[in-house]
Parts: sequence; structure tokens; C-alpha cells
Amino acid sequence: MPKMLTKQAVEAYHRDGYYFPIRVMPESEIVDFRRRLETHERKTGQPLQGNWRHKTHLLFTWADEMVHHPRILDAVEDVLGPNILCWNTNFFIKEANSPGFVSWHQDSTYWGLEPADVITAWVAFTESNLVSGCMKVIPGTHIADQIPHVDTFHQDNLLSRGQEIAVEVDKSKAVDLILRPGEMSLHHIKLVHGSEPNRSNDRRIGMAIRYIPTHVRQTKVRDSAMLVRGVDSYKNFDPEPRPRADADEAALAAHHDAMDRQVRALYQGTDKKEFRA
Repeated sequence: MPKMLTKQAVEAYHRDGYYFPIRVMPESEIVDFRRRLETHERKTGQPLQGNWRHKTHLLFTWADEMVHHPRILDAVEDVLGPNILCWNTNFFIKEANSPGFVSWHQDSTYWGLEPADVITAWVAFTESNLVSGCMKVIPGTHIADQIPHVDTFHQDNLLSRGQEIAVEVDKSKAVDLILRPGEMSLHHIKLVHGSEPNRSNDRRIGMAIRYIPTHVRQTKVRDSAMLVRGVDSYKNFDPEPRPRADADEAALAAHHDAMDRQVRALYQGTDKKEFRA
């Protein structure tokens, strides 16, 4: 029996490649997560950027709490099964009235994960709507083969390589994944999706949590991941530790090691050595 999603919701995810909205916490709880993120930003005097937007759950206790949130994991388990690794986290932060966008793409393009049993839980820290640049998806595109992409490295593209689909996307079929703070969407690694700039007067903050069942493997490097539910009998990934304190020495070391592996995988074939801001 499903723990969080209805049978119809699980069927819709497999048919369409996505499902939303899913209320995973009250707005009062997500406001506290945002407060803890922005407390760090105030201390550093700058927005979260570069490598710190990736694998963030290895750096901060509050981000670790998010990837272990029982309601998020219950929904993911309904799709992937009981043995779950968190492979990555990515913050997609669009500042108020900023040009940042996400081109039409598939997550699977450079990740090196096989098979494609990979799900993203995209958690809204703030309003994600048509004005703030919510995610848009093309239903059913997760069933097709991998689509060719080109790298643009566009300065306003929030993706690691500015990658975009090399063929025309039928935007008339797009669905807007409008989310309230504390809600999330789920989408498949091969689903075509993207988003427009934030034209609102508030930041648009989303945390993308990449979950995989333990049988998935990395084909490019010896990668690492964090077991968040169940057991891992496959050992395809080196285990990652949970942070005991925010950005302490141990957390920084674990994050540096994990990011070195991911940079080598995701930027394979380029001269890049660090994620874009």
C-alpha cells in the first residue's frame, strides 16, 4: 500500500513523468528552512552559490533534515521502493527580478546514472508560479530515448553546462508546475523541463533532491551517495556522512570529496573544475 501517494498518483507519475502538487510540510516549517538558509547567506555576505548550491545536504544540518524528511521520503518510496539513496541536492535560486532561467533539458544528459530509475523531489521554499518562473514540463517525454543536447554555458542559465535540447520543443504541450511554499513536485530523470526568469519581487527558491534506488549505478566515476531509507545491498556508491554541525571541518571535507567526484562526472569532456554559480 502507498505511504503518501494514492495509487492514481503513482500511476500518473509513471504515465506522465511527473506528479504535483504534494504538500510535504506546512508553510510555517518551510519558512524556518528558508530562514536557516538565509542566515548562512547573511553570515557570508552573499547568496548561496557555486559548489555550495550542490550536495548542500552534506554541508548543513537543515539541508540534511530536508533530504531525510519523512513525508518526502514516503512519497519517493511510493515510486522507487523502500531502499533509497540521496545522490544529490541542487538549489535553484532565482533572485527577484533577475534574468536566470533553466533551458529545456533532460536531467539524464550528463549524470551517468543507469538504469533511469531516478526521481527528483523539487521542494518549494517560496512561491513558484508563472511570475516567479516555475518549472514547466512536457508530459510523457520521459518515455522517449535520450534527446541530443548542446552545451551553451550561457551566463544566465542555471544548469551546470547551460545544456539545452538540440531539437525544437513543442511548448504548447507544457504544463506549469505551480507550487506553494512547503509543496513539492516529483519528476523523472528523462522528463523534458525548464523554467523562465523570476519577474517577481521575491526570491524564487527551490531545492531539488535527487533520489535513486540502491540498484542504480554510476557509469562515469566511483561516486558517493547517502543512504536515507532502507538498506544498501548493492554498494554501488561510497557512503556519505551526515553533517553534525553546519559547515564544520568534517562537513566541508565530505562535501569537497563528493563534489570532486560529481564535477568529474558532470563536466566530463570539458575543462571545467567547478560548478557555475
